Amino acid sequence: MIRDIQDEILRLKKEYNICILAHSYQAAEIIEVADITGDSYKLSVEAAKVQNRNILMCGVHFMAETAKMLSPDKRVFLAHKDAGCPMAEQMEPEMIQALKDKEPDRKVVCYINTTAALKTVCDVCVTSSSALKIVKNMEAQKILFIPDINLGTFVKDACPDKDVMLLNGGCPVHAAITEAEVEEAKKAHPNALLLVHPECRPAVTRQADYAGSTSGIMEYAAKSDAKEFIIGTEVSIREHLQYKYPEKRFYDLSKRLICQNMKATTLMDVYNTVKAIGGDKAYEAAEIEMDDELIAKAKVCIDEMIRLGG
Repeated sequence: MIRDIQDEILRLKKEYNICILAHSYQAAEIIEVADITGDSYKLSVEAAKVQNRNILMCGVHFMAETAKMLSPDKRVFLAHKDAGCPMAEQMEPEMIQALKDKEPDRKVVCYINTTAALKTVCDVCVTSSSALKIVKNMEAQKILFIPDINLGTFVKDACPDKDVMLLNGGCPVHAAITEAEVEEAKKAHPNALLLVHPECRPAVTRQADYAGSTSGIMEYAAKSDAKEFIIGTEVSIREHLQYKYPEKRFYDLSKRLICQNMKATTLMDVYNTVKAIGGDKAYEAAEIEMDDELIAKAKVCIDEMIRLGG
């Protein structure tokens, strides 16, 4: 059944000129039908290169917004219309603009997990894989990093020459992981290396053998000579690694590392959206609509991300 649905999606996306982008947190059956997979940074860069008339994002809303900003002439769709990101909506543009007005020499660095509206008042956007490089490459010495305080602390620790201001925001899933869970996982798997996402609390990140983006974690596990790994990010990454490297062993840092918004998208959502893009009135598609002014203002920090992180 699943293979039949996948084959039909593969057929229809060619017929209707659709490029499917899928974040690494998506389920394996969705990854298999995608044209491009990766973390937020890779999807951002690749979205700007897409030649297809239609883009279908399998991820969350801010990712589809980013794809639309980078390919405004394309039709961009989100596979599940209600797939959002709690962190992306934690701060309002007015609040950040007020802080900028008080300190005009402090540049605002926003995590890509933010709304398009918030990006309009930011100077540069970053992802977990590009944050360190971009902040180090910035001429500005005074920085406001939003919204993730944990990723911000990770960046601040690595850039002691910068004056990095942080606000209290972040990913509720990663931030919920405790030191006790780290101790428990290490006790259960004493020979395993701990690989974590920097959205985790500093007390967790600082115990890791490696802390980095989703793609960084996967690359580290691939290249390492170690045979066992504790994975401290969304549980789907452990699953993908198990498929790719069956000779190695992968364990969850915590079974609570589940992003409900990423898990909202199903293979049938992809199928239904592809059918709708093709004009079948029996199906609905969540198209991303953004006016030219919003795109122009929000895209400035995205372009700067690509320039400094390239």
